[in-house]
Amino acid sequence: MPKYKLEYIWLDGYTPLASLRSKTQIKEYASFPKLDQLPNWGFDGSSTQQAEGKNSDCILKPVAVYPDITRKDGALVMCEVLMPDHKTPHPSNSRATIPDDPDTWFGFEQEYFFFRDGAPLGFPAGGFPSPQGPYYTGVGYKNVGPVARKLVEEHIDQCIAAGINIEGINAEVAKGQWEFQIFGKGSKSAADQLWAARYILMRLCEPYGVDIELRCKPVLGPFNQALDWNGSGMHTNFSTKHMREVGGKAYFEKLMAAFNEHRDEHIAVYGPENHLRLTGLHETQSIDKFNYGLADRGASVRIPHSFVNNGYKGYLEDRRPNSAADPYLVAGRIIKTIQSVPTS
Repeated sequence: MPKYKLEYIWLDGYTPLASLRSKTQIKEYASFPKLDQLPNWGFDGSSTQQAEGKNSDCILKPVAVYPDITRKDGALVMCEVLMPDHKTPHPSNSRATIPDDPDTWFGFEQEYFFFRDGAPLGFPAGGFPSPQGPYYTGVGYKNVGPVARKLVEEHIDQCIAAGINIEGINAEVAKGQWEFQIFGKGSKSAADQLWAARYILMRLCEPYGVDIELRCKPVLGPFNQALDWNGSGMHTNFSTKHMREVGGKAYFEKLMAAFNEHRDEHIAVYGPENHLRLTGLHETQSIDKFNYGLADRGASVRIPHSFVNNGYKGYLEDRRPNSAADPYLVAGRIIKTIQSVPTS
């Protein structure tokens, strides 16, 4: 039987921004392994901020598996972290504690920066590029810089081969800034795919000496002030079966009232340093306010024209989550708020 290289992937316990970790296990299978064939596996939590050295065992529980075309007989195995009893979710395990609903669909717009030598890719040494304008959906070396196009194309291919629902890419507003979009049904499935896509992107950049920077404002000073550039978001599009099939203006207004009521709970899980990004400028609403608007990219929630034209049915876009947010927590919080609103 072939020996499969199983790359177990999980989130560590660092705060406020967890990092991806991974290690490889090799096991024999007659064919590509199914999820229920993958065993739990232990790791040293004292090295990942998830345990003390005197009691360091933590457990990886596989929750999703994807083909890995970068390896012969390879698999990417997304995992939750459990306590040593193999049952209790670890305190850092955000996936295990959120509600899930397969009829709630999510589309994540993941913005990020390519970084090399401490600066966004394409920045001149010790300086800054021309102000934003030509970089968004830009074409040509002077706009997208070195290597970036090759990396994003490889990322598309690896995600598609893994069965991840990547729906598009584009160069973003800032030099060295890009975006990819992931769609999934259910908070856990959608977030699993986004974390896997983040992992794939970070790994493929290693041979090029490039890092992926997820912080929403990775360079302060003139980069954000004098040149007045945008930060990075993870705009989250969402819809429920009721929103798609029933909807209506009255329900929409109740839903937005609930989002306003739970504004602080949303902001708490929408990513670290969001006060640097949600300023009321750069296509954002202020962090201490909530509003919604038709096709308004400066609103907390953007309403697509298609939503209103279809009798207030379809999807909405929450523009507040930032690029470093944990998609498990973002999707879970959105579901909690939706579930607080009666549908009749």
